[in-house]
Amino acid sequence: MSVLVTGGAGYIGSHVSRLLQQQGQKVVIADNLTSGLISRIDDATLLELELSNADSVALLVSAIKEHGVTKVIHLAAQKQVGVSVQEPEWYYQQNITGLANLLAAMRQTNVTQIVFSSSAATYGMPDVDLVNEDVLCAPINPYGQTKLIGEWMIANAGIAWGLRGASLRYFNVAGTGWPELADTAVMNLVPIVFAAIKAGIAPKVFGTDYPTPDGSCIRDYVHVLDLAEAHISALEYLDRDDRPHSVFNVGTGTGSSVLEVLAEIKRVSGIDFEIDVVSRRAGDPPALSADVSRIHQTLGWTAKRGLKEIVESAWAAAN
Repeated sequence: MSVLVTGGAGYIGSHVSRLLQQQGQKVVIADNLTSGLISRIDDATLLELELSNADSVALLVSAIKEHGVTKVIHLAAQKQVGVSVQEPEWYYQQNITGLANLLAAMRQTNVTQIVFSSSAATYGMPDVDLVNEDVLCAPINPYGQTKLIGEWMIANAGIAWGLRGASLRYFNVAGTGWPELADTAVMNLVPIVFAAIKAGIAPKVFGTDYPTPDGSCIRDYVHVLDLAEAHISALEYLDRDDRPHSVFNVGTGTGSSVLEVLAEIKRVSGIDFEIDVVSRRAGDPPALSADVSRIHQTLGWTAKRGLKEIVESAWAAAN
């Protein structure tokens, strides 16, 4: 028996894959390697393919049968919000068609368990600071829409053919569990600030006039290793007959402001860099943190690491 991890050569996927392998699980990674790295796969079997291509169904069916796959963790997707706004058709083709092909292959091979990488972007701009899973989902960009549609697809497959699914709505993921698995993409706050420091540029802060204690936006930053452990807990949850929920927030339940993150980076790096305060970005809510009571009560999962561990691990890996 083995676990199929789509996107398993990526930043988050490689952490999930490594934890599974450390548990003695056999892992098959499906990845197109556009952002994933072969060096991250450890002893997993690599299936290089593009999920959104029509031929991926047959390739997946063959791999599932050959390697005895019984469970799937689906992380492969495009995740740049700005690009999703500029190229919505491509985003739907990548994220929705890719999942549809995966589900088709699972149905053909009677694989009935999947953990889905969703996102807090499904919520859009809720009018509460602490967001629980019952808040109305109203995504404000195509990326968030594809994640919400993915949740619907999995729920519908559950009705149609008995698929058991757990969708994890990530908040802001950062840090690294192992230096060689660090986030190499400069898309999120911590790596963006690191890149600016190394280039001798003042990191930008988009607004310090929000109704928050220090005026900057507050977000819930979850350590990638905690997130990976949440996937393992969710996978085990799917074995239970009593599964009262299918959607879970993954965060710490505590927000950190942009200025607090920058202060922690200054402390860890020992560099007292300047910052460049610019105008607000459209669509940025003042504060957004996860209510994590459901995942704690249902899966027994709680984040063990905070902002300190996130910044220290990321800085050590980058230097």
